[in-house]
Formats: sequence, C-alpha cells, structure tokens
Amino acid sequence: MTTLQIERHGDVAVVRLNRPDKRNAVSFRMLRDLDAAARALRRDRALRAVVLCGAGEAFSSGIDLADLAEPRHRLWAAWQLIKPGRSLFQQAFLVWHELPVPVLAAVHGHCYGAGLQLALAADIRFAAPDSRLSVMEARWGLVPDMGLTRSLAGLVRPDVVKELTFTARIVRGDEAQPLGLVTHVVDDPLAAALALAEEIAARSPDAVLAAKRVLDAMRHRPQRALRLEKRWQLRLLRGRNAAVARKRASAPDTPFVPREYD
Repeated sequence: MTTLQIERHGDVAVVRLNRPDKRNAVSFRMLRDLDAAARALRRDRALRAVVLCGAGEAFSSGIDLADLAEPRHRLWAAWQLIKPGRSLFQQAFLVWHELPVPVLAAVHGHCYGAGLQLALAADIRFAAPDSRLSVMEARWGLVPDMGLTRSLAGLVRPDVVKELTFTARIVRGDEAQPLGLVTHVVDDPLAAALALAEEIAARSPDAVLAAKRVLDAMRHRPQRALRLEKRWQLRLLRGRNAAVARKRASAPDTPFVPREYD
C-alpha cells in the first residue's frame, strides 16, 4: 500500500497515513488503501486494537483537491455518488468504525475535512492541544459525505455540528474536547493512544468486541441495543475467553485465545 504504513506492536496495529509531503491529503489511492487495509485487519483474529495516525507534521489536511480535479477522477467520483449503496468515500472511513476491535486515532497538526471524518470513525480520539480540526468541506463548496452523519451522531450536539459545518471553522485540539470532537487532549497523542491500546489488549478480545457492538447500537440503533446485550452475553458465556478472564483473576499470565467472534 503506497499511501499507508502499517506496523505491528504486539497485538496492536499502527496504521499511519503516509503522504507527509502532502500533509497526508486523502487521495483516491489512499481511499482504496484505507478500505483494503481495514478489510485485511478485520480478518486478523489475533489483533486487539488499531491506532490511526499520520506521518510528518499532520494527521491529514483533508481530501487531495489536485487529485479530485483530474477529469478521470471526477468521472469516477460522480459514479461513486450515484451508484446504489455506499460510495467508496463512505466505505473507506466507516469500515474503520465497524472493525471488530477498538480503533483509536492520534491527531496532531492539521485534521481537516476527510482527515477529521477518518478520526471520527475511530472509537476514541487523542489530540495534541495545538492540533487544528475542521469540518472543512464548506470552504470548498462541498458537503461532508464520508460517513460524518453516522460517526458524529451522539458525539456532538446537532446545533454545534451545524455551526461547525456551515462555517468550516477551525478549532484547536483543546477547544475540540469540550465540543465532543476528541476524547483526550495530550502532548503526545500517539504514545497515549498506544498506552490505552495496551490496556485494552489486557482484556478479553471477545468481551471488548461485544461491548463495542452493544455500545454502538446504543448510539445508532437504540431499539436493538437491549436485544444485543442479551445476544452477546450468551455468546460470551459459551466462549473460551470468558473462562480465561475468570482464570486470570488468580493467574494473571493466562493468555487469552484469539478472538472467537466477528
């Protein structure tokens, strides 16, 4: 994958946007790479968490406007917008939201437009105090179309979402936390994200997956959330990792088995 760099830190994968000369602007190639990378990681049942970050001085400056301006890409983009179902613009971002492991974003520098929509697809976001975040699309005469309506639901008040989207205003990381755009503001977002990923990796991978599915349903499909609580609890009680978790109370070094569910 030419636009991403993937490293393994034990049970944690670090996925780094790797176009530092372009401030990690999201090109059409990167869209395809993001989708392919998430699909590959989904199949890895030993994986426990993913950290998204950016190489160089920014997380991502947003969509690559020069790439978008090419006639062949404009035609392809038009097809993506009129075809049935998700466009690749939506899929390349929401696929991270739907991974069966927690996804953490480590934001520094610019996090604009498409970059912010990718960060919002993560379960938890760390940002540097001086990072810059913006729902930037209105600046270019566009509307956010990469899953923002799903990823922001329940995180930020609707009136605040409208204000940020209407104005394309840039907010600092320390301003973004009270708004709900980021979870934690820290001086070293990547180190903090890796530390939390390691903490999560100490828990049953199936229990973490079940919690992610149930809590996401609480946000997006509240009528199903109670049913999912029961369904996942039955699965966990039948699985091997619940027994391992109980054993670890007296034998902390007992390893969990790879994730049993998806």
